[in-house]
Amino acid sequence: MANGQANGQWYPPEWPDRIRALAAGTLTPVTPKRAATVMLLRDTGTTGSGSGPAVHMLRRRTSMAFAGGAYAYPGGGVDPRDDDRAIGWAGPTRAWWADRLGVDEAGAQAIVCAAVRETYEEAGVLLAGPTGDSVVGDTTGADWEADRAALVDRELSFAEFLDRRGLVLRSDLLGAWARWITPEFESRRYDTWFFVAALPEGQRTRNASTEADRTVWITPAEATAGYDRGELLMMPPTVATLRGLAACGTAAEALASAAGRDMTPVLARARLSGDEVVLSWPGHDEFTKHVPSTHPASAPTPSEPTPSDPTGGASA
Repeated sequence: MANGQANGQWYPPEWPDRIRALAAGTLTPVTPKRAATVMLLRDTGTTGSGSGPAVHMLRRRTSMAFAGGAYAYPGGGVDPRDDDRAIGWAGPTRAWWADRLGVDEAGAQAIVCAAVRETYEEAGVLLAGPTGDSVVGDTTGADWEADRAALVDRELSFAEFLDRRGLVLRSDLLGAWARWITPEFESRRYDTWFFVAALPEGQRTRNASTEADRTVWITPAEATAGYDRGELLMMPPTVATLRGLAACGTAAEALASAAGRDMTPVLARARLSGDEVVLSWPGHDEFTKHVPSTHPASAPTPSEPTPSDPTGGASA
């Protein structure tokens, strides 16, 4: 049992006080920052229970005060340079992505770019190639690692990295899956777009994140079953996206079905009902929580800073 719950839903102890402060008008919501996360998929070749594509997941270090031990996907916030128009680009146009993601063209490029960049930074997987119909193979080696580290340290922009390598970003390898926004009562907030992508042939994942202590390939059915038993700790957006993926038999099927996914943002709602706080996520009743009041409302307790990877925070 995680955090006193029958399942593995992560729930910060400071949330009730922050929710009461928001309701009382003493807490002003901060503007969410844009972010992206990618559910990397690979086919398992199996049938039956737990079949379908496996998804690559990271587990946040258990020693971390914020969501320690929670499973999530590679991802992170948009870099201010991710909208650089000089970036090598292949696949649907920026205008097409703007319509799909519900933002302007510059914002669409930045979000897609962040998805590809963060996947490379945290999992070592690069959705790019020398041409618009090719993908790089092995991305291991000292020279690749040096470039990856420079990206992480923001010494190198993604556009510069691709230009140096003679590569173009393959936006057609991504499928937009969902959009979740961190609740208004959180101290750090993210507006996060979830994508799906198949692991390119010849590449392999690795744990390149400093915030994760392990990585796993696991089918959505296995992951959600572990969550339901209280064995795997996750946040609502992670569970919700896994449940959606469980209906797909292959990575290709998941990518094909992404086109029909509803991208309406999901934002948690909190209200006071008598002596309890009621927290809910529209369209996802399983995550509704009723938190009894055990003491008078107090000032919001400062929470641990949300990590750069929004998939390890309340938004993903």
